Amino acid sequence: MRPLYLTLVLIVAALTILAVAHIAGLFGGGELRVRISTTTSLYATGLLEYLASKYEENHPGVAIDFLPVGSGQALQLAADGEVCAVFVHAPQLEARYIRDGVLEDHRIIAYNYFIIVGPPDDPAGVRDAVNATDAFRRIYEAGEAGKAVFISRGDNSGTNVKELSIWEAAGLDPSGRPWYKEVGKGMADTLVMADEIRAYTLSDIGTYLKLKKEGVLKNIELLYANSTELINIYSAYLVTSCTGAERAQAQSFIEFVYTHQDLIGNYGVDKYGQPLFYPAEGREEELARIWESIAGTGG
Repeated sequence: MRPLYLTLVLIVAALTILAVAHIAGLFGGGELRVRISTTTSLYATGLLEYLASKYEENHPGVAIDFLPVGSGQALQLAADGEVCAVFVHAPQLEARYIRDGVLEDHRIIAYNYFIIVGPPDDPAGVRDAVNATDAFRRIYEAGEAGKAVFISRGDNSGTNVKELSIWEAAGLDPSGRPWYKEVGKGMADTLVMADEIRAYTLSDIGTYLKLKKEGVLKNIELLYANSTELINIYSAYLVTSCTGAERAQAQSFIEFVYTHQDLIGNYGVDKYGQPLFYPAEGREEELARIWESIAGTGG
């Protein structure tokens, strides 16, 4: 009987160890991880990490994992079921994924502006442009004359989509031209490359201000900004396919971001002298109309 008794004890002990290991595996040692894909500008500026740290202070056992990529790739990760939420700024692309049932619970959380940056001597005369399409026409003409280079992200990001829409509005197609360089990089890398060769590029203002303040950008500066045609709207979504505890926490985090607009509006003011992003609060209806217009879903 003793061998049988010992065997039963060992079996019970082994099952107990396996059960504990299984529970620990399920909960990551008590930590629930929430996967969120995000556009590089929100991540590179530090805003999302800052918001996540504030959220995690009041939600012990929860960790927000960001996957920073261009908006196009961030949305594809959602379609592939690799993430539970997305933070992006490409209304034209977002609308497609909403129609396909990939995204739901749309929240506009912030906005800032796209800007055109380039060499201080500005051979294309962008500073004198009357609007963004005029600025791009000037860059095109200077490029054709061998006086300018334009760096395009070329990565289907929100910034890249906006850039292509400006070329289209200008009635121009720069693809294949020797002065037009598609690099397939994030915003920070694209700005650094433009700085290295004194090229023009389109950027979100947040990433530009951060790198400029840090002394990374020495050979390019802000040449054109506009508060209407170059508005840049950031949205958050839940991924429809995500379920369970991760979905609940993803929804909770989006709600936290949406209801703590002061954290967004104050971020970067002390360090950069101005906000890197502006809160959507108070402009929700206006921003929704602009978003619909950009997305092509307005009435």
